Amino acid sequence: MRKSVLIAAAMALSAPSASPAHAHSVLNLLIWEAYIDEAILKDWTAETGVEVRQTYYDSGDARDEVLSDPKSGVDVVVTGENGAKLFGNRGILTALGTENVPSLAEYDDSWTRRCGGYGVPYLWGTMGILYRSDVITTAPSSWADLLQPAEPLRDHIAMYQDHHEAFVPALVMLGKSINASDDDTLKDAYRVMKDQAPFVLTYDYIITSIQNPEIGPQVHMALGYSGDQHVLNDKVGAEDLWRYAVPREGTQSWLDCMAVSERSPRKALALKLVDHIAKAANAARNSVALAMPTANREALAFVPAAMRDDPAVYTAPDILDRSQYQQELTTESVQARRRIISSLVQFRDSR
Repeated sequence: MRKSVLIAAAMALSAPSASPAHAHSVLNLLIWEAYIDEAILKDWTAETGVEVRQTYYDSGDARDEVLSDPKSGVDVVVTGENGAKLFGNRGILTALGTENVPSLAEYDDSWTRRCGGYGVPYLWGTMGILYRSDVITTAPSSWADLLQPAEPLRDHIAMYQDHHEAFVPALVMLGKSINASDDDTLKDAYRVMKDQAPFVLTYDYIITSIQNPEIGPQVHMALGYSGDQHVLNDKVGAEDLWRYAVPREGTQSWLDCMAVSERSPRKALALKLVDHIAKAANAARNSVALAMPTANREALAFVPAAMRDDPAVYTAPDILDRSQYQQELTTESVQARRRIISSLVQFRDSR
């Protein structure tokens, strides 16, 4: 996401309501696009009279920049498990427990611990390869299919600019930790990513790219998340056109957390909104609507058995056994990774 878009997003979040009488009738939610069942928010508004205004980000770095801005006006945010702990420890997110979010009692400690005490487990999944099944008729089975692609994929791949997750494919393919910080490993990953660069059409997130009429139809393969295939198919209006595969070498297992800004002047309302979204009935509705897995223990009773048993939704145990989990990176590693991503984007732009 370009800087100008981030500034616009922050201004939109912080802009006051048109009427002072409604100054407290809007909550600002910072979230991925198409990442919540709109009916849940409509029910909330019908019950409380409080509107939820969504602002979308398309990378973790973009989200973190908005969340770091004291003037952003964010009330509620969906962030990664690492971000929840990082921003919570910095005093930017509110500590959550069953006393202020009662529905947390419906989540096992194994999930809630991953949000560090500053978020409610939201949705979870893996990273993998998204592909157009009308062009790529054999499902990708290795990260090499994305990083060392066949010639017909030249200028048909979408990657990602996030400093952490953009490195997952290369590091996993090299047999390294996705949290690697040493220079030698990052240099090896850079060489793999630079060799791939001539095949990359865009480094914008695939859900952003697919909506660009000049780029979207040209993307045939992309780095993305489990569940993205459903959003892509909805955007292009073609059922089952886009599919998702997890490479055999393994991947990253991720968890998103829903958190409340400590700076929010509407914190009590924000906490109630999070509790509304997180409780079993709505967690199940959200899971079914998005075809993504919920972490709410009691919600599983409301999820159809066919969906619970579908490995394309609830990741198979053998894949989870080969998955790594994101950890906080050193400042030096973050800076090095951002320089690498910047150089790749500059290389693409210079072509």
